Amino acid sequence: MRIATWNVNSIRTRVGRVVDWLVREDVDVLAMQELKCKPEQFPMEAFTKAGYQVELHGLSQWNGVGIASRLPMEDVQIGFPDMPGFGKPPASLALDGPGFDADGLPLEARAIGATVDGVRLWSLYVPNGRAVGDPHYDYKLRWLAALEADTRSWLAENPELPLALMGDWNVAPLDSDVGDPSFGPGSTHISEPERAALAAFVDAGLQDTVRPFVPEGYTFWDYKQLRFPRNEGLRIDFIYGSQAFADHVVEASIHRNERKGDSPSDHVPVVVDLDFTLSDEDEDDSPMIFG
Repeated sequence: MRIATWNVNSIRTRVGRVVDWLVREDVDVLAMQELKCKPEQFPMEAFTKAGYQVELHGLSQWNGVGIASRLPMEDVQIGFPDMPGFGKPPASLALDGPGFDADGLPLEARAIGATVDGVRLWSLYVPNGRAVGDPHYDYKLRWLAALEADTRSWLAENPELPLALMGDWNVAPLDSDVGDPSFGPGSTHISEPERAALAAFVDAGLQDTVRPFVPEGYTFWDYKQLRFPRNEGLRIDFIYGSQAFADHVVEASIHRNERKGDSPSDHVPVVVDLDFTLSDEDEDDSPMIFG
């Protein structure tokens, strides 16, 4: 099974690129972020013609997540149970608007899960944070903490669950993941609280399933200041998997060339290949996974 994640940065703008890439690379399941559209605006026909069904969650021209699969999807879930909201409590609850958290704050379109062929997959768009000290930064840390707590619960209930949390995490965990000179001391994405929040997922039982195969490389380059030609990027898109998922990853890749050409997203796809026919003896020869 070939599984990928890609922050597409507006699916209506880039539907041709995305679908062409899916077919060309023989991808079974794609987690998408920043769809930037409501469900009725999603270009469903192009995916359907290519053999993919899509489950998505979008509320406006901002955020939005989805999963495209050519295999059946089951147990589709919008949002994780303890996901916090952001903004101000509304004066009245709109029937066609977003849901709300326990404090009455609007829930954004940042998480969708589905089970594909026994593998539990989540497409996640972690809040940006904007700036250290900004209310959005606190929201980001609360969002990650809530997801980590729910992840612990999922794995406690089913330790053998093949689980993958995929998407744009908006955190660069290592100094080597930062090539953009605009990110320095005091910047969001690289602050110690953000890195600690991401490291907590390793403590919870997940691991970066791509880095053992691709130790270096970025997944995002800003459109400004010739960041891509200068290779001044960030590594912020990840596929974190449980042990039962990671044991079956046989290859991984970052598709850097998708940042080239006409109207690219500022992110590129990140891909893992899984082989569930591996025996225990085969698994002993697989690459070591480091958090």
